[in-house]
Amino acid sequence: MKAREFDKKFDKGEDVSQVLDLSKARKPMAGLKRINVDFPAWVVEKLDREARRLGVPRQSLIKVWIAERLKEVD
Repeated sequence: MKAREFDKKFDKGEDVSQVLDLSKARKPMAGLKRINVDFPAWVVEKLDREARRLGVPRQSLIKVWIAERLKEVD
């Protein structure tokens, strides 16, 4: 089913569950662990500048950058 057709059926309130692959579904925020990290002020300023340039929150930028780096070392 094409996305456009799926969207139409969903918007009409039709049952679209039969076309979803729920085996890969996961709960948002599942398995998260909160940590605190202290950075020097100059690092935070540079992070904020880059986050503003990209139009994303600082936390999102940090998470993406760390995840990318961890994929490289795996």
